[in-house]
Amino acid sequence: MIELSEWILISILIVSAMVIIGLILTLVLLKKKKEGKMGEPNYQVFFILGILWMPIGIIFMMTINLVLGIAFLGLGVSYLGIGLANRDKWKIQ
Repeated sequence: MIELSEWILISILIVSAMVIIGLILTLVLLKKKKEGKMGEPNYQVFFILGILWMPIGIIFMMTINLVLGIAFLGLGVSYLGIGLANRDKWKIQ
């Protein structure tokens, strides 16, 4: 059985890896912004993700965990709202 000190070490490693990844992503985004290569987001993808996350949230609410399902449902509604609010900026393919 894993002792408590091993769990603490594993948690510290995971958190430090997440911090390092976050710093690297921040530096990459700042570099792109400085160079002027930042593009506009594809709002149609937000709409599609919203449509996908809403049923996942409902299924999670009924089967796994009510709170987790509400979180996924809220994420889906948020993404759907972002996509619909910027419908005029969708990239027609």
